[in-house]
Amino acid sequence: MITQENTGRYICANCGYVYDPALGDAMNNIPTGTAFDDLPAEWVCPMCYATRDLFDPLD
Repeated sequence: MITQENTGRYICANCGYVYDPALGDAMNNIPTGTAFDDLPAEWVCPMCYATRDLFDPLD
């Protein structure tokens, strides 16, 4: 049986930017290892400024 591990990555439904906790978000001073659920409430997509509610789990 093959199982797929959830990497915690999320994709912006507006522009396709992928938030990867392994990389963080240098443009918004988010350190590596920060889970999507732990991002500040005011965090927005660094590419199109979409809010967190416009992101979907990638895998």
